[in-house]
Amino acid sequence: METAVVAVEPSSLGSSESSERSGQTGWFRGILVSVVVAVIGLAVGWAGGQGSVVLLGLPLMVVATAVAFVVQWIAFIPSYLKQTEHYYDLTGGLTYQALTWGTLLAAGAFEPRQWLLVALVALWSGRLGLFLFRRVKRAGKDGRFDDIKPDGGRFLIFWSVQGLWIVLTMAAALAVISLPASAPLGVLDGIGAAVWLFGFAIEVVADRQKSAFKADPANEGRFINVGLWSWSRHPNYFGEIVLWIGVALIAFRDLEGWRLVTLVSPIFVFFLITFVSGIPMLEKRADERWGDDDDYQAYRERTAVLVPRPPK
Repeated sequence: METAVVAVEPSSLGSSESSERSGQTGWFRGILVSVVVAVIGLAVGWAGGQGSVVLLGLPLMVVATAVAFVVQWIAFIPSYLKQTEHYYDLTGGLTYQALTWGTLLAAGAFEPRQWLLVALVALWSGRLGLFLFRRVKRAGKDGRFDDIKPDGGRFLIFWSVQGLWIVLTMAAALAVISLPASAPLGVLDGIGAAVWLFGFAIEVVADRQKSAFKADPANEGRFINVGLWSWSRHPNYFGEIVLWIGVALIAFRDLEGWRLVTLVSPIFVFFLITFVSGIPMLEKRADERWGDDDDYQAYRERTAVLVPRPPK
């Protein structure tokens, strides 16, 4: 027995040391990526904050950007210690609310375009944040994080990317809300509001249809292929992209010089949803779950990935 213990012990120590080194590498990578992500966000905040109200010696939008990241990092700590993702989306929604209303109050301009942008962003983030929070509470978890939570560095990256998501998606809106004055509303603002309303309606209807589908016991273990989901495999994401295009159109009149950089907002939303954390993750999970299902394969063949259209 002693020989057996001696024989196993070095291997165990080696495994422990290897695991420790891997953990340290994961944390280093997570912190490094988080710093890079924050720098990108602050750079956009600096560009969008040119001409804005100054707070604490910095452009107001830079301060708002810093707050967005700090809130995510603070929320990450108890979430990692408790190994829970339950408050991930809720934290994101509350951060949107804090940045829109806080920036409006700090700027103190209260122009019609600023009020309009605040109202649209607050309505969208409030509805989506509560919807996602209730969904994860009902389900007991968010499957996206099953393999991520135990890896602290990787989990941190997701929280940092959420900070970047918040800053870049509402960049055009923040750039306008943080200004000391705003141009009068015009035709383009009306078009932008109509585009936003269309995208918002698509997202809300798609989410409600999916919730109703999952609530029906007869659909246990099945994929949704009804309503808007028969026209697109991800209609909610389509609505998301469209509504941020509407926000950019409303903000456009007040964007000039460096502030034009904030028009990256709808481009970033499209890129992240279609190539990074939205559609690719969900498509992979769907393929793993229903990849051998002939009905699912037929659904994939006849249904658009993103932009709704009649089934083939």
